[in-house]
Amino acid sequence: MSSTGSGYDLSPTTFSPEGRIFQVEYATKAVENSGTSMGIRCTDGVVMGVEKVLLSKLLKKGANKQIATISEHSGMAFSGFGPDSRQLVNRAREEAHSYDDTYGSAIPPNVLAERMSQYMHYFTLHGALRPFGTGAIVAAYDPERKEHQLYMIEPSGVNFRFYGCALGKGRQGAKTEIEKLDLNTLTCRQALKEVARIIHILHDEAKDKPFELELSWLCEESGWKHTYVPAALKTEVEEAAKKEIEDAEMEEDEEEDEEEEKA
Repeated sequence: MSSTGSGYDLSPTTFSPEGRIFQVEYATKAVENSGTSMGIRCTDGVVMGVEKVLLSKLLKKGANKQIATISEHSGMAFSGFGPDSRQLVNRAREEAHSYDDTYGSAIPPNVLAERMSQYMHYFTLHGALRPFGTGAIVAAYDPERKEHQLYMIEPSGVNFRFYGCALGKGRQGAKTEIEKLDLNTLTCRQALKEVARIIHILHDEAKDKPFELELSWLCEESGWKHTYVPAALKTEVEEAAKKEIEDAEMEEDEEEDEEEEKA
């Protein structure tokens, strides 16, 4: 019965005989059932994109954003429960402000990621708490080292530094597409198009609800400040991504027709 979590999923402090913590696995499942978010570290900065699923047609465009600015040089994208994500954003802002107040400089990317992962891990250690039902992608720039970095933090509290990463229901598909890119030469402007293309490819219009694409960047062009991508540029890259997808589909259809004619 332990394989189903029966009797071992009442608290995040209880291990099953197989060594599993079901509460953490359930939190991870909540992230996997949400919209896709992804980040790519480029030669001149970091780009993040989110598939923000629209639960209602009455929602105001641009509301309930899933990408947040933590400090001048850092930002966070997330997949999972919105309220849990807001709590993480508030905590990250407190950490950034506290570090700046104490040391008089911007919080280094690795310190921010480590403190946030410790905070999330803390919620898996006490029976009176529950794990966060959200995962986070952190993009940050270190002004002292002149270095930009990308991290991903999972509900378990583990964090890793990445060149490209993804969360949500399209995580595996996004990782496969990112691996096809040459991240050693990719620029942020090129990455914006790739992120838009990947998210549109992974979105199933027949099964999934409509979505709004959110894009942000932290790069030389933005003065190493985390900002949302300008609306005009966002529209441009999104239209270019859609056209590329349509052209690829037309080529596939033509190839299939040629094969049928030969047969």
